[in-house]
Amino acid sequence: MTSTAAPAPVPLSGPRFQTEPAELYREIRRDHGSVAPVLLDGDVPAWLVLGYRELHQVTGDPELFSRDSELWNQWERIPADWPLLPMIGRKQPSILYTIGERHRQRAAMISGALGAVDPAELRAHAERFADELIDTFCDKGTSDLIADYATLLPVRVLARLYGFADEDGPGLVTALNDMIDGRERALAGQQHLLRSMQRLLVTKHTAPGPDVASRMLADPSGFTDEEIVQDLMVMMAAGHQPTADWIGNSLRLMLTDSRFAASLFGGRHSVAEAMNEVLWEDTPTQNVAGRWAARDTRLGDRQIKAGDLLLLGLAAANSDPQVRTDGASFTGGNNAFFSFGHGEHRCPFPAQEIAEVIARTGIEVVLDRVPDIDLAVPASAVTSRPSPWLRGLAELPVRFTPTPALGDTPR
Repeated sequence: MTSTAAPAPVPLSGPRFQTEPAELYREIRRDHGSVAPVLLDGDVPAWLVLGYRELHQVTGDPELFSRDSELWNQWERIPADWPLLPMIGRKQPSILYTIGERHRQRAAMISGALGAVDPAELRAHAERFADELIDTFCDKGTSDLIADYATLLPVRVLARLYGFADEDGPGLVTALNDMIDGRERALAGQQHLLRSMQRLLVTKHTAPGPDVASRMLADPSGFTDEEIVQDLMVMMAAGHQPTADWIGNSLRLMLTDSRFAASLFGGRHSVAEAMNEVLWEDTPTQNVAGRWAARDTRLGDRQIKAGDLLLLGLAAANSDPQVRTDGASFTGGNNAFFSFGHGEHRCPFPAQEIAEVIARTGIEVVLDRVPDIDLAVPASAVTSRPSPWLRGLAELPVRFTPTPALGDTPR
């Protein structure tokens, strides 16, 4: 009698997250089911939740699947310089790791501060920064829309909304990208962002303004500066890079798929459709860390031990064949994707709305300014960054007819 060994845990790294993540997730689901054992940097074990229903269960039960990272049963083997520490933090007083009533208070504070952003002011900032960025390359006839545009626009807008001076934007872009990439400069990026937020609060204590940071400081719930600094860091990181990738992934889709060709000549309906399709099929946030099991339990036919880390496989769940039967397309307004999370720890609705305005404005402005834009390389040559966490393009080379810069001319 022969026995078949269980498939080995899947390393959550490697080029296939860059080149063919959808096929990789299908293989993991085939070999392991809806909850798969994976290995993080340093062979640290975790579970990747790929099933749509299982992910709904995990995110909908914060008592059993907690955000309290102190529960993790692997802390004793985690070195101080582990590159994923900025993403899987310990004793961080941010909303990410707060639970219960205190989390709900903080979520309300953040939603109130973001919800007070004036939509017209938000769009005006997005248009102005988009125009300024396009002015730097529109007369050249070529550009990398990732390096020159998408990775710069969201943080410039968010920095202005939060209360930063415009000149602080470039340094914040570098720090955020380093931190989110989860590689050798991750901790340095986190420290730059931390110091920037601390300086911002010092300024806003003495000179408050009509900005997000000042509104958070004025909240009557009694949050400390340390808590607000940590929440601002979370808000900036969660708001910038996924939005930048939303812009890049949507532009790639529109430049390579004939269904969206009308948008390249001033159409608007197709922009929203392309953005929605990206959230289903090519979501910027692939995997999120995480939840920790508060006690032994079962999930998707797996025995989960108390303290086990569960990673939220948002991209895999969006393509779960149990809910995407017969290859069904959920574009065209269906918003049941997991791209913004689910449950009480999901991305706040005002933050989602801000991200959508920045992304849609960024796409519309670049199509207005360079209407004959086209890929400068074959579609197959457009590659993504090698990250299992965020799905974004390494570059998006385009060509177009050179146009003059707007300069200070109002739109």
